[in-house]
Amino acid sequence: METPFTRLKGGVGAPQGFLTSAVSCGIKNPDSDRLDLALIYSEKPCTSAGTFTTNRVKAAPVRVSQAHLRKGELRAVIANSGNANACTGLLGIRDANAMCDAVAKPLKLKRTEIGVASTGVIGLPMPMVRLEPQYVQLLEKLSPDHGSDVAAAIITSDTHAKEVAISFDLGEHRVRIGGCVKGAGMISPSMATMLCFITTDAKISSDNLRKAVLECVEDSFNRITIDGDMSTNDTVIVLANGASGMPSFRRNSALCKQFRCALRWLMLELAKAVVRDGERVTKFVTVTVKGARTYLDAKKVAEAVCKSALVKASWNGGDPNWGRIIHAVGYSRARIREELVDIHIGGKAACLGGLQAETPMDELRAAVSLPEFEISINLNQGDAEYTMYSSDLSPEYIDFNRSEYAYWKQARKDGLV
Repeated sequence: METPFTRLKGGVGAPQGFLTSAVSCGIKNPDSDRLDLALIYSEKPCTSAGTFTTNRVKAAPVRVSQAHLRKGELRAVIANSGNANACTGLLGIRDANAMCDAVAKPLKLKRTEIGVASTGVIGLPMPMVRLEPQYVQLLEKLSPDHGSDVAAAIITSDTHAKEVAISFDLGEHRVRIGGCVKGAGMISPSMATMLCFITTDAKISSDNLRKAVLECVEDSFNRITIDGDMSTNDTVIVLANGASGMPSFRRNSALCKQFRCALRWLMLELAKAVVRDGERVTKFVTVTVKGARTYLDAKKVAEAVCKSALVKASWNGGDPNWGRIIHAVGYSRARIREELVDIHIGGKAACLGGLQAETPMDELRAAVSLPEFEISINLNQGDAEYTMYSSDLSPEYIDFNRSEYAYWKQARKDGLV
């Protein structure tokens, strides 16, 4: 699909004035040399914004980053994979603060100017003894050229790193936005389970950036689901340093709307990439609910269908079972009338007026056998609509998630438990 944006390489390192680096610490496995600690740093002061998990159980880095954003602006982010630093009590808070301190002083920043994020196994103390020797290298490697290493360093069960960077004209200036994301399992709306970092050299006020981030997250990361679970570490952090040289723009101005459109597009690309790389998924499914009385009704229906284990299992089996779809519509708590519901699968009518349509079953099976297809649900009661992006549920997903406690064996060797 053509876009008004030019794609760039480099992810979060693509915008001007940002330096990035990543190193290997062996956080989960000391015998592994994979990248697992990353740093993003702006050479210029930034405005910043973030959104975080709505889980009542929040990891230490989430609490620390939220506190730092409340106190002022972030200028750097340090992040790790291999350990979530979640459910680790006061020790976890101290470790998250120590990660911030390790880069704040050499960069001549305050601790509160550092965001921190972690992903990995819940309940294990962070093996700080393996991070501490690598901080010097992490700082020495800072360069505009390591944005893709940041994307690689934050993945866990992902099969590959996920990043997007674009440039576009904003007024008389060429502006860049770059982002990376990790996420493959424990993905649910209301801040999908993931880490996402976005940088831009646009100049935007704190208030404008916060509002733009909230709106764009709602239209992207809050519209995806893989397994319906929500983690303790969900984090989106956006940094804007104005290095493009453009003047700041007013809220609701044409330039503000153009920037928001670009940010939304980039976030949605990253969100879709998360679903496509979901743990052992084989299908990417777009579900659009239209004809609802209200936006909330449309959202309720879309979420019910996209989270249904029965629906997702049928997608995995290539079964165009519209009965499972309409039963999810019915328990969604949206205001619906059974006799008005139409369901189309891959553009083919499966259900009209709450009854089986005349489309041959072979045509419907062909539609759901594709790796990507669309489902349209028309409630025929109003003008509101809502779109979500989901996946199938495979037997391999269950096998993959049956046990992760092998990690505790290493933790015992390290004296952490």
